[in-house]
Amino acid sequence: MKKIIYTGENDKAAFKDLLGSTIPELEAEDKDVIYLDADLMSCIGTAKWAAGSDRAINCGIAEANMVGVACGLAASGFKPIVHTFGPFASRRCFDQVFLSAGYAKNDITVIGTDPGVCAAFNGGTHMPFEDVALYRTIPTATIVEMTDAALFRGIFKKIVNAPGVKYVRVNRKSNPAVYAEGSRFELGKGNVVAEGSDVTIVAAGIMVSKALAAAKALAAEGVSAAVIDMFTIKPLDEELLVKYAKKTGAVVVAENHSVNGGLTDAVCRVLAESCPVPARHVAIDNLYGQVGPQDFLEKAYDLTPEHIAREAKAAVACK
Repeated sequence: MKKIIYTGENDKAAFKDLLGSTIPELEAEDKDVIYLDADLMSCIGTAKWAAGSDRAINCGIAEANMVGVACGLAASGFKPIVHTFGPFASRRCFDQVFLSAGYAKNDITVIGTDPGVCAAFNGGTHMPFEDVALYRTIPTATIVEMTDAALFRGIFKKIVNAPGVKYVRVNRKSNPAVYAEGSRFELGKGNVVAEGSDVTIVAAGIMVSKALAAAKALAAEGVSAAVIDMFTIKPLDEELLVKYAKKTGAVVVAENHSVNGGLTDAVCRVLAESCPVPARHVAIDNLYGQVGPQDFLEKAYDLTPEHIAREAKAAVACK
C-alpha cells in the first residue's frame, strides 16, 4: 500500500543520514554486505561507523580501481555497495562497471550521490547530466532514482539484494516528502501519485514533487494531469506508461538529467513503438553544469513546475 502525503514540505531526514544509518544496518544483518567508498564517507555519514568495521573500505579517489575491487569481492560471494558522487560513479569508472560488473556477471550496487543540479556549489565538474544515459546501455543494469525518504527506506535493501548492476541516483540533501512511511515499493514498477485525464507527467527524483505542483496549477486552469513517479528508470514500467498514455493522449517527461539518453529517451521510445501520442520534455537540454544554489540551477535549466505546466499544455494542444 502507498499513501501520498505530498504538501511541498521537505522530509525531515536527509538522504545522507539515511545512507549513513542504512548501510551499517545492512552490514549487521548480512555478513556478505561490504561497503566501498572513494574517500567520501564523511559526505554520507558512514565515516564514524566505517572506522570500526572490517567490511568498509576507503579506496581513495580512485573510482575505477574501487569498482574493480568491488567486482572481485562480488566474484568471491560478497554484495558490494559502492559510493561516490554521480559523475565519478558513471563517467569516471564506466568501463569497469560495464565489463568487470555487467559483462562478467558480478552483482554490485553503485550509489551516485548529488545527481544533476543537486551538485549545486560543487559545480559543472561534479554535475552528472549523463549518468542515466550511460547506465542504460548496460544490458543487466537496474537504475533507481530516489524520490523521498519513504521510498529509500522501502526499496534500498531490495536493490542491494537484486541481481546485476544496480545504479542508485540519490540526493544527499532531503527532497519533498511524497509517500507516507511504511509504503511498499516494487523494483520495475512506477507509481501513480496523481490521477488525471488530459495529460500524463512522467517524472523521477526531485522532479516528482515539481510534477505534483504542476498538476495542481494545471487543475486550476482546467487541465487534468496524471503524475507517474517512474523511480525505476530501467527496467521501465512500460505497461503503466502505455496505459496512461492511452488514457490521457499526451505525455510530458520531467527529469533532472540530459534530454539525451535518459528517462525522456526511454519513455519516447516506448510511446513511438506502442502508443504514439504527443510528447514533450522538461530536462537538461544540451548544456553543461555550472556553480550555484540548487533553486537557482532549477530555474536556469527550466526544471520548474511552471515549465512542466507549460509543456503539459503544449502537449494537450497537439492532441
